[in-house]
Amino acid sequence: MSEITPDLVRHLGVLARIQLSDDEVTQLTGQLDAIVDNIAKVSEVATPDVIATSHPIAMSNVFRPDEVGQTLTHEQALQNAPDAADGRFRVTAILGEEQ
Repeated sequence: MSEITPDLVRHLGVLARIQLSDDEVTQLTGQLDAIVDNIAKVSEVATPDVIATSHPIAMSNVFRPDEVGQTLTHEQALQNAPDAADGRFRVTAILGEEQ
């Protein structure tokens, strides 16, 4: 017997504050019932000897090693800046006052 009834779908629509037409209730009843049935099938297959996983394939760290490399000098970093002062980028205040 179906666990999802049209009355349950209407109730869910009220809780979600969604106005549903009769056609939408009929369509959603079938769709939600199919979802519940599929979840039940998965629950039947799940056994205690199968460990839970978040991914079906083992994941590994794909990041490169964190090694210190060559960095820009202050002059190189500031060479294309429209305005610089005291070795820093100079920008206009965004809060309407100088910080």
